[in-house]
Amino acid sequence: MSIALGNTLYLWNSADGSIMDLVTIDEDDGPITSVSWSCDGQRIAVGLNSSDIQLWDTSSNRMLRTLHGVHQSRVGSLAWNKNILTTGGMDGNIVNNDVRMRSHVVHIYRGHEDEVCGLRWSGSGQQLASGGNDNLVHIWDVSMASSNLSLGHNRWLHRFGDHLAAVKALAWCPFQSNLLASGGGGDDRCIRFWNTHTGLCLNSVDTGSQVCGLLWNKNEKELLSAHGYVQNSLALWKYPSMVKLAELEDHTARVLCLAQSPDGFTVASVAADETLRLWKIFETSEDAKPVFKTVNTGMFNSFSHIR
Repeated sequence: MSIALGNTLYLWNSADGSIMDLVTIDEDDGPITSVSWSCDGQRIAVGLNSSDIQLWDTSSNRMLRTLHGVHQSRVGSLAWNKNILTTGGMDGNIVNNDVRMRSHVVHIYRGHEDEVCGLRWSGSGQQLASGGNDNLVHIWDVSMASSNLSLGHNRWLHRFGDHLAAVKALAWCPFQSNLLASGGGGDDRCIRFWNTHTGLCLNSVDTGSQVCGLLWNKNEKELLSAHGYVQNSLALWKYPSMVKLAELEDHTARVLCLAQSPDGFTVASVAADETLRLWKIFETSEDAKPVFKTVNTGMFNSFSHIR
């Protein structure tokens, strides 16, 4: 697991509980504003406040390259699609970077009028969802992208303007390829479900709290949401009824983000209360539903507070 705190990126190995500092960024370039593992788990992309993006090889713990000039300000969101690293900036631009190429910028998407704070590729790698501080959600289709950068614009497939606050939380459904869930901020509080083939909103649920993150269960029709003001909690929902199955209220401040283990069963939540918690939330249909509690590991026995 990679964890960015200020200017330093830490790596935690769940097998032995060891922690290492991968890199500490210079004050002029930091802090670290986004982190994302490549699809093969061999590389980490690190977005910086300076607008640069660093690529690191975690097997050798060395920096592979730095992508300069992609954005004009901080890089707040990252998403991988095979060898394409998609970056979203405070400048409102979304850029596809082919990290194998010297001239790495291959597509530029312009549609947001404010910072891009959420990026997610669909499971097929054909569609990209983006959310912004302008309250908009865009769906971009690979088949519509032009590599002619002189045109300066690629047209979105869909633009959704139903949310009333910033959209950071995005999650593609693992069992229905054209289903996207999105969550709005404090003035919206809604989880909305979109059919990205037709562009229709299928459902909207008022959660009563700022939606900061979304994760689907890979084995059951369930959705986990993370919240800020006022609940600062995690909520597990049954899909499509959206009956709330459980609410986890251990965090005492806004839950900033969620991450899911490769097997899909364990979820990590990080909050502004400066704690990182591991949860056994998702199980297969053959297993009994778990008790919702944090997982005690070597790291978190001594490192439950992340500052």
